Amino acid sequence: MDLKNKIRSNEQTRGAMIFEFFSPGIPIILKNAGCEFIIFDMEHGGLSLEQFKTLASISNANKIAPLIRIPEVSYNYVARALDLGASGIMVPMINTPEDALKIVNSSKYPPHGKRGAGFGFAHDNYINQSPLSYMEKANNSNINIIQIETKTALENVREIASIGGVDCLWVGHFDLTNFLGIPGDFTSKIYLNAINEIVFAADLYNKSVGIMVNSKKELETYSKLGFNMIAVGTEMNILSRSISQILE
Repeated sequence: MDLKNKIRSNEQTRGAMIFEFFSPGIPIILKNAGCEFIIFDMEHGGLSLEQFKTLASISNANKIAPLIRIPEVSYNYVARALDLGASGIMVPMINTPEDALKIVNSSKYPPHGKRGAGFGFAHDNYINQSPLSYMEKANNSNINIIQIETKTALENVREIASIGGVDCLWVGHFDLTNFLGIPGDFTSKIYLNAINEIVFAADLYNKSVGIMVNSKKELETYSKLGFNMIAVGTEMNILSRSISQILE
């Protein structure tokens, strides 16, 4: 089953977020580690679209889905990243249903959106095929991940979840605690109530719900809370921690 169908069916799926190590070998290493997807970060890391084009090609060739977190709500980032071979888009700081709808519209070809048409490029593996069949396939297979990480987004989460074309609600957990006035307090009732509200909204509209974790314990905790799309990160922290444990 491909990633879109697993997300659509709310099945458990596991991957990694990459912020720093944009090496050509990373997709293969993560595939061998058991990941089904990679989220390459443009928000905090130094990733360029040219780098992502190479990484997406390697990922697709090795059957691990390349996703990308773009830095802002922007048609240009959405459409270009998809044209370069992204399986889907993650967007930070989505606050309103209008924000989410803009992302959906940017990711879909007409009549479902406004994505510009260009064929025979990286996104369809340079294959000459029927544009109409490709557009239908792309509209059905591209993944939109909407980050919920502010108080305003939390207040609007049910409306955001109700939008067709939104596939996953992703909790930006540290930012969420910041904007709720409890920075870094993941045991606070305020935070846990927010998590329950996001999971409820996802369940209400049959959406997946995702988060990044840094340990097996966190993975198990959020799985029990109802999260099905979980990425491991950051790779810098994991590498540093592993090396420190060996050197101690």
